[in-house]
Amino acid sequence: MPISAPGSKARRARGFTLLELMVVVAMIAITTAVVAFAIPDPSSTRLEREAARLIALLESARTQARAGAMTVLWVPQPNGPEADYQFLGLPPALMPPLKWLESDVKAEVVGGRSIVLGPEPVIGAQSVILRVEDKQIIVGTDGLSPFAVITGNEAEEDAAGPAAAPTGEVANAPAR
Repeated sequence: MPISAPGSKARRARGFTLLELMVVVAMIAITTAVVAFAIPDPSSTRLEREAARLIALLESARTQARAGAMTVLWVPQPNGPEADYQFLGLPPALMPPLKWLESDVKAEVVGGRSIVLGPEPVIGAQSVILRVEDKQIIVGTDGLSPFAVITGNEAEEDAAGPAAAPTGEVANAPAR
């Protein structure tokens, strides 16, 4: 087998250098980290979807209560096997779906047993805590604004209940 002399153009393939291997491994590690952070947590996604759906249902019932001059309550307790929560005061023709999309959703009204949706245009500050597994999200209103997801300091105050309200302020609307 002939061996080429130094300085000749024929060279033997030697494989990858250590630097090339380190660059490839670093690129794989960075790509893996980016993908891992981009994949959403399934329980958080399910909880956000349920919160958005509850907001839509509450706002729809609130509008119907105001339009029909009806007292409407949302109660998070089931009324039989076909319902996970109740809308008291709505006629059957206007009744929205009464089941969660996810079977493991739990709801709790902060500072009460129900949410008052009408007939008055100003309903008072109210909120609901939704839970799936170890995650939770708070949906609420200040009484004038539509229901929405509450974040940050507002969520901490609502979750703490009326005892956390500063002197002279009301944390939740009085029971009706």
